[in-house]
Amino acid sequence: MSGLPRSSHALVTGGGRGIGRAIAAELARAGATVTVLGRQRATLDEVVGAGQAHFAEIADVADRAAIGAAIAKAAARQPIDILVANAGIAESAPFAKSDAVLFQRMMDVNFMGVVHSIQAALPSMKDRPYGRIIAIASTAGLKGYAYVSAYSAAKHAVIGLVRSLALELAHTGITVNAVCPGFTDTDLVAGSIETIMKKTGRSREQAIAELSKHNPQGRLVSPQEVADTVLWLCGGGAGAITGQAIAVAGGEI
Repeated sequence: MSGLPRSSHALVTGGGRGIGRAIAAELARAGATVTVLGRQRATLDEVVGAGQAHFAEIADVADRAAIGAAIAKAAARQPIDILVANAGIAESAPFAKSDAVLFQRMMDVNFMGVVHSIQAALPSMKDRPYGRIIAIASTAGLKGYAYVSAYSAAKHAVIGLVRSLALELAHTGITVNAVCPGFTDTDLVAGSIETIMKKTGRSREQAIAELSKHNPQGRLVSPQEVADTVLWLCGGGAGAITGQAIAVAGGEI
């Protein structure tokens, strides 16, 4: 049983593919009205056409004005009860080759994108009896990984934001959580696998094994596992878990 209130409206950023699409589909199956938000209209329309979401809005989460306008439009259609700040990007480079532009890009999308999304959705959410804010962070936000210092720094910032905001909103009906998957079987990680193969000469299986060893499960996480955790936080499990960082499928809380 999902425990979702009747007629909930969920907005999922980066909802066109991978983890975001799986989350949108799971929330739609649970009975929520789902709006997916992203940069590519065709991709989002495909999600809606497949019945995995009901509406789509176009915006870049790094653009404060654009994300504000898109979320306002979605909220005008139906007040938002659930915000899943999922949109993100990942790039790897040795620290010595990670210039200020790379650090800024990681922060603009992975951290400020979360900030912009929450700031746009929160005012009207405060007026409702139920609210769920969930940031899709990463185990890189709980510990460091080599060659992704900029990405890891941004995800650590997301965890700090979640913990602080959860305390600030503790007197309301809104819970704030971060779901922290390890390496997940998505297009984004597929790019990392290709990079490992190209730079090291390893096979695909060896590259996958290299990433998988960092996950508590010893394998890649599936997008569905992330979606299941989000649904749990949106339903009955969320009341007792406020401001925590959850590692998906058997990791630490």
